[in-house]
Amino acid sequence: MIEYLPMELKTIKGVGEKTEKAFNRAGVYKAEDLIDYYPRYYDTYEAPVLVRDLETDRTQAVFGTVARDTVVRQVKNLTLTEAFIRDANGDAIKCVWFNAPYLKNQLQIGASFVFRGFVKELRQALVIDQPKMFKQDEYNNKMGSMQPVYPLVRGLTNNVVTKAVRDTLDQISKPEFLPQSVRDKYDLLDVKEAVKQIHFPKNTQEFQIARKRFVFEEFFRFINNLQSLKAENEKQKNTHVIDDFSVAENLINNLPYDLTKAQVNVWNEIKKDMSSDGVMNRLVQGDVGSGKTIVAILGLLSVAVNGYQGAIMAPTEVLAKQHYEGMLELFDENDIDLNVVMLTGSMTAKEKREVYEVIESGKANIIVGTHALIQEAVNYKDLALVVTDEQHRFGVRQREAISHKGENPHVLVMSATPIPRTLAIIMYGDLDISIIDEMPAGRLSIGNALVDTSYRPNAYDFIEKQVQAGRQAYIICPTVEYSEAVEGENVIEYAERLESIFPPSIKVAYLHGRMKNDEKNKIMDAFAKNDIQVLVSTTVVEVGVNVTNATVMMVENAERFGLAQLHQLRGRVGRGSEQSYCIFVDGSKDKSKKERLQVLCNSNDGFKIANEDLKLRGPGDFFGVRQSGDYEFRMGDILNDADVLKQAADSYKMLMEGELPITEKEKKVLEDDVVKELSI
Repeated sequence: MIEYLPMELKTIKGVGEKTEKAFNRAGVYKAEDLIDYYPRYYDTYEAPVLVRDLETDRTQAVFGTVARDTVVRQVKNLTLTEAFIRDANGDAIKCVWFNAPYLKNQLQIGASFVFRGFVKELRQALVIDQPKMFKQDEYNNKMGSMQPVYPLVRGLTNNVVTKAVRDTLDQISKPEFLPQSVRDKYDLLDVKEAVKQIHFPKNTQEFQIARKRFVFEEFFRFINNLQSLKAENEKQKNTHVIDDFSVAENLINNLPYDLTKAQVNVWNEIKKDMSSDGVMNRLVQGDVGSGKTIVAILGLLSVAVNGYQGAIMAPTEVLAKQHYEGMLELFDENDIDLNVVMLTGSMTAKEKREVYEVIESGKANIIVGTHALIQEAVNYKDLALVVTDEQHRFGVRQREAISHKGENPHVLVMSATPIPRTLAIIMYGDLDISIIDEMPAGRLSIGNALVDTSYRPNAYDFIEKQVQAGRQAYIICPTVEYSEAVEGENVIEYAERLESIFPPSIKVAYLHGRMKNDEKNKIMDAFAKNDIQVLVSTTVVEVGVNVTNATVMMVENAERFGLAQLHQLRGRVGRGSEQSYCIFVDGSKDKSKKERLQVLCNSNDGFKIANEDLKLRGPGDFFGVRQSGDYEFRMGDILNDADVLKQAADSYKMLMEGELPITEKEKKVLEDDVVKELSI
């Protein structure tokens, strides 16, 4: 196993005890960790534009002259400094600063600067928020440069991180992971040069070259681990042969609806796997609302009535609770006497101990839960089937961890992420793939609209009418709060703004990933009960509770998301009997982005959208909003980087088949990485 030579953070110049603790909060514990602490964004200084050419929801610069007396006023506990500037054409725009009254001395009438800040719409007029001011020569020197912007926590500034990274790169080199023959074939940078260029690129071209190197490495490392799992899986014999499916078949006959042909086909594949000599390792890929869950329940039911245990692991407590309550109701309606229990992280220690006991004793037939299912304290009596819901949110290692809780249990993975089959074969290389490509009969198609920011008042009127008719709405924003690193509407300010727009009878709340689990669950439960009518959220609702009463989704800055992710989000509505609608707000003036978004309005078919997404994507915003889910990659994106993913898979195959040379030392690096990854 390759290790860096240890180097303490406090040996870095300028890092004291407080800064070291702040780095620890960010997940950086030793100097070597800074090498992999990649920038989340690069601040590129573009040429100043005229006021008329400014675009909302992005950082831009204007060369302007202060046109009026600068005003400093108090609003609640904030001091606002407001200045009007005019450009060369005579067009004016307001600049606003918070808690910076001292700027008034510089902002005298006639003073000229380049004002660079975040452009946003406020009361139907554009303003530049918190602009930095530069003398023209000073700004000219910065133009075209790329400044790294790092993920920050309390106690860290971007300057501190930048200086610490520079110091570390001068003293430590990262070990090479990719074999020389692979780097030569695909013209990839060696790791030392790639590290320098990913942190401090001189220009966009340097960044793209360095990024490709690390994306390739991520994919290659993933495939190396995946193929090792596949080899291990192929050796496994079925020690839980399921030969009685009669109870599941009776349940199918008693359902108030008919399974689609696609569901029946997948169910037959599952039955064949679980009754064969080998262990089932199967992915069920199906669009949002295609009916994957009932197929998984049939599998869990079958192992339980055959005397074994089944477990289903969901990515959120809200979704785990939904599965649990749905299963209890279904079994009760059909007189199926099984003990279904739930295990989640938020339960008290006493509640957990009680559940541990019934699991270990075998009295629990089906266990529903979150990551709590793979904790060391959980011991299963005879685990025969593991179902993981939304595979990409767990990752290979966690899936493997729960499967190790039993003796070669069958594994069923459910994913609603529509990715083209060619990529799915690479991504899920250790699994057989089934696809549910039909929607249940009678489901209404979602009505879609692509609009610009001027449509917002109409959208709010529409949402208000839907709420007055007893319905609910989601509004999705890319960010939690404004930061230069990720530009876009933010949930906290947005929710506050909506409260002033909607009547008091409409309850507005917000939800984001930084909230504690208890808080998130409380908000989602209130939304499910219609105690909250409008929920402003980040993409945390992408995998969430099934609220059949929600009929409207409005996505702000839709151009910042990948189409596949937008389709996933859209799947939160249209789950009930009422007509549902999705409004995509394009905050850019980019024709190519509008063309991409139009694909969503033309189709509700996730797999068709994913293929179109693959064709239409540009280089993307790699360090802003993630474009297609997590997939445990920090930098790579399987749709944006589909060509690199294929290259990584091809090169791995060529190495294993001897078409590319590999030294014994390089082979040992790959073998040690598998051991390290699977032991985490």
